[in-house]
Amino acid sequence: MELKENTKNEEKNTQESKSQFALGKQNYLLIAISFLLIVIGFVLMMGSGSTDEMYNPDIFSTRRIVIAPTITFIGFVCIIFAILRKPKN
Repeated sequence: MELKENTKNEEKNTQESKSQFALGKQNYLLIAISFLLIVIGFVLMMGSGSTDEMYNPDIFSTRRIVIAPTITFIGFVCIIFAILRKPKN
């Protein structure tokens, strides 16, 4: 009888120790994907700027002032969603 109770207590402790993480596996995956989106957005914003000697019209390109900030913003929103999402058990 005691052996069954000990086994039940060990299983309960094992389940409790597994649930110690605040976020689930899927949450961490979503956070990693969101972080990758942010990095891609910042990479798309990179480029050379204008100097006194030479004007670079690429600083006003659609990629650098519209697309890249939008991708970065979506990445930040996705990180918030990934953190707030309730993990599945």
